[in-house]
Amino acid sequence: MSEFAENERRIVVAIDEGDESMYALSWCLKNIVFENSKDTLILLYVKPPAPLFPSFDAPEFVITAEAMAKIEKYSQEVADRVLETATRLCNNIPNVEMKVGQGDPRDVICEMTQKLGADMLVMGSHGYGTIKRAFLGSVSNYCAQNAKCPVLIVKKPK
Repeated sequence: MSEFAENERRIVVAIDEGDESMYALSWCLKNIVFENSKDTLILLYVKPPAPLFPSFDAPEFVITAEAMAKIEKYSQEVADRVLETATRLCNNIPNVEMKVGQGDPRDVICEMTQKLGADMLVMGSHGYGTIKRAFLGSVSNYCAQNAKCPVLIVKKPK
């Protein structure tokens, strides 16, 4: 057991604006990453992909460069708030990194865990029912099936 505790692990926690991901981070801090460990905790936030409005779909609707800049600014403000909240939860952890990706969260999370050499991915679950999950998809389910490392899905108690 002591050999395992001395080895550094790279634990990625996928975070977003939802309470579920912050609960998963808190759970991870209480049960997996400890204050004096050599583990590296990587907080990963994925910004949604930039909206695309091809002109042939809606020729009367044109998004200006100014509007795109405002959308990007808002997206960055949301990312900053989420990372700030998550960082406050990790105030006693010495090795914390923050990463921000952009795109489909399913793909970005799986790609980043592999790129970062993650030993584990921790993420929350929104707990959508079967029908809602069929329409929206489940990021946690996708990652559990496609990530190249073990995935821990933490469900927030109701």
